Amino acid sequence: MTSPGETPHGNSVDDRPPELDPIFVHARREAVVILLVFFVCLTWSVGFYVVDGLQPPGAAAQSTPTVWGLPRWVFWGLLCPWLAVDVFTFWFCFYYMKNDDLDGGGSPQAEGEPGHE
Repeated sequence: MTSPGETPHGNSVDDRPPELDPIFVHARREAVVILLVFFVCLTWSVGFYVVDGLQPPGAAAQSTPTVWGLPRWVFWGLLCPWLAVDVFTFWFCFYYMKNDDLDGGGSPQAEGEPGHE
């Protein structure tokens, strides 16, 4: 039988949540930022296509408004979000994303591993 405060395996019950690894916390934060930007651009593109790019059925062929020779819905719904995401990606990769040490402390390489002399 188990005593109060112990699990059936003999471990004591701890009400504190487990401490998360800092590498996991950084990766999760970066993933959330990327997904938020993705959904914002997706919503903008699809929303602009629906509002500006679709013509009602049976509508007479009208001249399509253009911006720099491209249809307006292509320029604002496709080109601008792509350029915005390119700028965001540059900023994200070079200024926001953290370069974490994955080997757990920068220990020297063990004998027999490549690069060890």
